[in-house]
Formats: sequence, C-alpha cells, structure tokens
Amino acid sequence: MSIRRIGTGPRMSEAVIHGNTVYLSGQVGNPGGSVAQQTKDVLAEIDRLLAEAGSDKTKILQAIIWLADMNDFAEMNSVWDQWVPQGNTPARATGEAKLASPAYGVEIIVTAAI
Repeated sequence: MSIRRIGTGPRMSEAVIHGNTVYLSGQVGNPGGSVAQQTKDVLAEIDRLLAEAGSDKTKILQAIIWLADMNDFAEMNSVWDQWVPQGNTPARATGEAKLASPAYGVEIIVTAAI
C-alpha cells in the first residue's frame, strides 16, 4: 500500500494517508484566543485537511482532544457539539495536557476513513 503525505515539513506532516485511512497531526487554533475560538479554528483546519485527503467529518473514526485545562471542557464541547455530525460521532477521548505553548488551550488529533 502506498503512503501519501500532505503538508510535509522537516519535523512532521499535517496528514498521512495509508490505504483508506487518514491520520491528522495534532491541530491547534490561533494562540491566545478563547478555547471556543481556538476549537472553531481547529475544527475548520480539520475540515480542510480531511477534504484535501478525500474525506470529511462524517468519516472520522477517532478524535483525541487535549485541553490545557479541563475546566474548559464545557466551552470546548459547546463548539464541538455544533460541529460533529450527529449519527456519525467518532470514538473520542479528552484529557488534560501541557501543550506546546501556554497560549494554546486545545489540540485535536483525528483519524478518519477515506
């Protein structure tokens, strides 16, 4: 099976497609904004990358969400719940982690079918 990479840089690719599966790198929003705004930014980038890979959010298999502070769980979910397609919700985990920069409040990693 072939491997196709999207947005390949010296450290990582934005997405890697192997077979009928696309793996997205962790996506973060514009630093410093509210967790809701960062979540909107992240989900828009996920939509863009999935489209480039030939997929969409109805085909997401798994989402892993990291929050800098679990107190922001409801704020993030208020955006997620409006975006995620009902009837096609993925397996999902959410945890708290120290992110790459204190300006980031949320990071989302997605695996999807094509």
